[in-house]
Amino acid sequence: MDEQQRVEIASAFINELEAKEKHHTMAHQVAEPTLDNAYLIQDTFVDIMLQRGEKVVGWKVALTSKAMQEFCGVDHPLAGAVFSSKVHPSPFQVSLGDHRHLGLECEIAVELSDDLPGDGALYTRDNIAPAVGACYPSFELIEDRDADYDNLNPFDSVSENAWNAGVVMGSPLPNWSALDLVETPTLLEVNGETLGSGRTGDALGHPFEAVAWLANHLNARGRSLQAGEFVMTGSTVITYFPEAGDQVKFSVGTHGSVELSCS
Repeated sequence: MDEQQRVEIASAFINELEAKEKHHTMAHQVAEPTLDNAYLIQDTFVDIMLQRGEKVVGWKVALTSKAMQEFCGVDHPLAGAVFSSKVHPSPFQVSLGDHRHLGLECEIAVELSDDLPGDGALYTRDNIAPAVGACYPSFELIEDRDADYDNLNPFDSVSENAWNAGVVMGSPLPNWSALDLVETPTLLEVNGETLGSGRTGDALGHPFEAVAWLANHLNARGRSLQAGEFVMTGSTVITYFPEAGDQVKFSVGTHGSVELSCS
């Protein structure tokens, strides 16, 4: 796949995303719709956004449950970039009219205080812990454009930047290093009613597992996680597709929460 083809596919995705067009696969446009080629298209998408003045400030890890991996025909998570203009402090009001079909995922965002360079070391949940500066309750906004979930293609997910449409960050969890990031309960409330619950370890067993996977993934592709960047580590509660008027809150035990409203 040459550079011109990558630019054409990435540009078409951006145009369709901005026009809020219904999702359709682009895999048929590529002779070999492999994940390697999908990440090359994602790289081109990121480059185009950087040329528009964006900045990569974080990353997301998708497909953090075995069930979703099997459903999509892969045996590992997927990754995407998060841009500076798409990060919002809690509480935040989102306009559903800006999206075709917006979903909310309840996640722990992990911010790094140190670089995780690609120096040949394999990162693990334990050895990345000293590089963690903060953990936040957060919403990931995802835009699926009314995709057909019965025919999901991991090529599309990767080439379309894992559908990230933004992040809403709560305040840092106090004393996160003493917090049980496996068993602490998580709770999704909509308009004051409980809609879903889980544990902080429901995504890959521990938020730091997602950070370690992403660090190794980026290093294998000639990139690395940088100090100050954050990682969205996967949803601990079922994805919720909000309606206008919704007041949505995600809580991590009694330690902190993040909120948004929908208009």
